[in-house]
Amino acid sequence: MKKKILLASGSARRKELMTQLGYEFEVVTADCDELYPEDLPADQVAPFLSELKAKSFAAVGADEILITADTVVVLDRQVLGKPRSREEALVMLQSLSGKMHQVYTAITVRSGKTSITEVDVANVFFDTITEEEATMYVDRYQPMDKAGSYGIQEWVGMAKISRIEGSFYTIMGLPTHLLHKTLQKLM
Repeated sequence: MKKKILLASGSARRKELMTQLGYEFEVVTADCDELYPEDLPADQVAPFLSELKAKSFAAVGADEILITADTVVVLDRQVLGKPRSREEALVMLQSLSGKMHQVYTAITVRSGKTSITEVDVANVFFDTITEEEATMYVDRYQPMDKAGSYGIQEWVGMAKISRIEGSFYTIMGLPTHLLHKTLQKLM
């Protein structure tokens, strides 16, 4: 029996990565307030939110697989989510300038009564980004849908990230190696 895969994400990047992995899937969405307890340690925010998103869907049948994901950027134990304004995006980029930060991406995969959550982390090393460069990037790329206000596959990733430790795809928003292994277990 081939299971129907449901990708619960509006992210164009996650859709692109799922397609590149070779899976046939349907995109589904549900309303979910992405709120987490203020005292939750930064490294637990992404898995908490990924599981919260998964719980926002009704029961998932044994013939279905639901995938949710969440990505957060962590700088000095402070979570940087998606910016709420252009100004906040600029502040985030300037705060990352010349520093190393972590990107945590969690996936939750549900099928029937089984639910598996995995999290991956990558270290990202930013070169200095000037105010002018940050302004150009925000105005040109509109990173309002990206944790930490940047996409590694865009100009910032090409010009201002000197190195990474971990998976490029985790930084992009979907730890494809973990997802593939998890899907193989549930197929």
